[in-house]
Parts: sequence; C-alpha cells; structure tokens
Amino acid sequence: MTNTLDAHIAFAQGLADEARKMYAPYLRDSAYADSGNASASASASADASADAATPRLPRTEIKPDRSLVTALDQAIEAHLRERIEAAYPQHGIYGEEGGTVRLDAEYVWVLDPIDGTAPFLAGVPVFGTLIALMQRGTPVLGVMDFPATGDRWVGAAGRPTLHHGVPCHTRACGQLGDAMLSTSNPDFYAPDELPAFQALRERTRWRIYGGCCLAYGLLAAGRTDIAIDARLALYDYAPFIPVIQGAGGVITDWNGRPLGLDNPASRILAAGDPERHRQALQLVRHAMAMD
Repeated sequence: MTNTLDAHIAFAQGLADEARKMYAPYLRDSAYADSGNASASASASADASADAATPRLPRTEIKPDRSLVTALDQAIEAHLRERIEAAYPQHGIYGEEGGTVRLDAEYVWVLDPIDGTAPFLAGVPVFGTLIALMQRGTPVLGVMDFPATGDRWVGAAGRPTLHHGVPCHTRACGQLGDAMLSTSNPDFYAPDELPAFQALRERTRWRIYGGCCLAYGLLAAGRTDIAIDARLALYDYAPFIPVIQGAGGVITDWNGRPLGLDNPASRILAAGDPERHRQALQLVRHAMAMD
C-alpha cells in the first residue's frame, strides 16, 4: 500500500508539473511557471518584458451554467486525462471539462484544470490546478498547485500535508470571535444559502473574500481559520480533503458529513481547529434550520 501511494503521489506531482508548464505563455511572468529558472527573465529585452506584462489570453467561452471555460482549461484536462489513461488505464476519471469514466473503479482521479478561471483571466493569482485521487470513493491524495505563486500543497491519507515539500499544520483558534473566515465570493450563494454565511460572518473577527482554492491551502498552512463555500462540485474541492485533514483540520459538508464520491455535496465547511469546526457547523445548521 505504501509503495502504491508513493507511486500515485509521484505521478500526481508529475501531472501538476506538466500543467504548470502549460500555463507559462499566459502568465504575466513566465518565471512563475518554473521557479527554478528565476534568472531567465533577467536577459529579456524590453519588448519581451512588455509582452510578459500583458500576456495574451486563451480563447474563452461561457458554459451553459454561465461559468467560464478557456481553451487552456480544456487543453490541460485533455493532457492530464491522456497521461492517466496511458499510465493507469484501469482507473476512473472525474473531470470538470471532460466528464466521467469508470466511476466504479477502485481508484478515480478527480481533475479541475483551472480552478478559478475568472481570477485567471483577470490576472488575480489565486487560481490553481486541482488533482485528487479517490480510493473506493474517498479522496486519499490531493495536489493543489498554483503556477502564479509557486505554491503547492500535497496531502495523502495517513501522512502530514506538505507545503513546498515541508510539513505544514493548521493553527489553533481559541474562540470563534477571533477567527479569520474566508469564502470565495458571497455572490455565489443562493438566497437560501446566505443565512449560513451571514451567521459565520457575524461571529468571526475578519473576513477574506476572493481567495478561491488558494484559501483552502492557506487554511492548511495555518494562515486562516475557517472556510465556507457553496454551489461547488466535487472537482472543485476533492484535493482539499486530504490536504486539510493531513494538516490537522476538518472539512465536511454543511451537515457535518464526510465528502467524497458518495456525498459530492455542493456546500463545504472547513476549519483548522476541530473545535471551531464543531462550533461553526452548529451555527450553519441552525441558520439553515437543519437542527
């Protein structure tokens, strides 16, 4: 089992490396795509520097659900799917752009090529590639890679979460009134979901908006305390599960149930301090009249 998990971790990180390279032409500073080549831009000409400051954008379309998709989203996922099919043809795939195959397989890869397509197009560096591996429906491996900042979190069942290859941990939070809360965007909540967000907003000290998937990595690294979101799909958060759990935190749906293929809930709640998760969950359930 250990050797299998090690192989899957190495493969997943290889996928993230390849996705990061595909971003390079579209980033303001292509050195972000290869943090080990920071000197590459030093010899660039003034014209090249100007081009890097205003990179071209990939073709963009609006999907039936009104979300954005770019040619880069599609190209990255197609490449990752091809790599998975070649290396693990017996595994399933659950992707945002390419749909699902073999969901009854023991292992299923979950892919979101660009989580945060709107921030990517706007040049806000909170977008990332999300890769997870589920075993019998439970996420056991997660890679969260951020090409614009160079951050990467890797979480695996039974192991400490790594940030930049070094173990990271969530932070203790003595009381909810001292907590820093994050949510991707209050506009994403349906009217009947807003009371849950408002309940936490009113009981926490600070709020951070617009962090997208990066907010969940920062929670695992002990920079924030609570994260709540709604109207998500499994591919939007599958890697958060092993990443946050391996850092000492808790992540569930708004009913407190585990997330996975059997419960691909659209509403998630995470906290670095397990006691604060319990308290936040009570507030959410009360606000939504779940109790």
